[in-house]
Amino acid sequence: MRMTVAAAGDGGSPNPGPAAVSLGLSVAVVSSLVNGSTFVLQKKGIVRARGRGTSYLTDIVWWSGTIAMALGQIGNFLAYTAVPTVLVTPLGALGVPFGSILASYLLKEKLNILGKLGCLLSCAGSVVLIIHSPKSESVTTQAELEEKLTNPVFVGYLCIVLLMLLLLIFWIAPAHGPTNIMVYISICSLLGSFTVPSTKGIGLAAQDIFHNNPSSQRALYLCLVLLAVLGCSIIIQFRYINKALECFDSSVFGAIYYVVFTTLVLLASAILFREWSNVGVVDFLGMACGFTTVSIGIVLIQVFKEFNFSIGDLNKPNTKTD
Repeated sequence: MRMTVAAAGDGGSPNPGPAAVSLGLSVAVVSSLVNGSTFVLQKKGIVRARGRGTSYLTDIVWWSGTIAMALGQIGNFLAYTAVPTVLVTPLGALGVPFGSILASYLLKEKLNILGKLGCLLSCAGSVVLIIHSPKSESVTTQAELEEKLTNPVFVGYLCIVLLMLLLLIFWIAPAHGPTNIMVYISICSLLGSFTVPSTKGIGLAAQDIFHNNPSSQRALYLCLVLLAVLGCSIIIQFRYINKALECFDSSVFGAIYYVVFTTLVLLASAILFREWSNVGVVDFLGMACGFTTVSIGIVLIQVFKEFNFSIGDLNKPNTKTD
């Protein structure tokens, strides 16, 4: 995906043109829907394999979910190269209602009227996020990226994340992972602090790799390092996602995972790329309202999923007597 460059005066940073932004948004939306189906398909494969007494690695449905996950991540990578991170990541909310609807058919998981209302709110909140998202990039060159990566605040944040991951993976997960859904979700979400910035950074570094200048070799080394970090993060996330799907409801995992993952990724991106510096007060409030709307929708989908409630219940007369 190529980015059109719009000059912003002398010394201005290149920003994605309208066509690139529109294409990036389209890819982000499609990737969100594809990602929304991955947990459901993988869970379906795990259930099928468990019923046969075999490993889920031999189930074609599980593999279809895994391939869908790979395609979704490729789509996210393309989207991150065209539009700001603070827009692409929250758009993952579209995958939650899609996954819930798919799970109601494939896994027979409940989706009542409140869940359907939650789906509507999630979609509406995503539209608000698109409208108020930042329209320009804050980091557009390899030199800026290298400066941000060595920023003491970002380095300190990564050290804290690494320490938390070590505690979760080696001490907490073996004891409490199968009984507490937040353990696996925390591991996968904290790894997002590496995955998303690495994806964005690879897109920036790749722009200079094929240029015949002194910085091209440094760009290649930077790109290789970020690829290694990205690969390790994805492999570990993949392992713990499947561990979670073996123990917990797919739609519950997907909903909580979205909220925690998005929050931590936005925090990491805010520290590294500082894309929020390009957002005015009105747009900031708009994005906050959009994210809140999405989160409320997700809560409605999951928290009230066991309630036997329908529109027909509203028409029932009140039989309560004094």
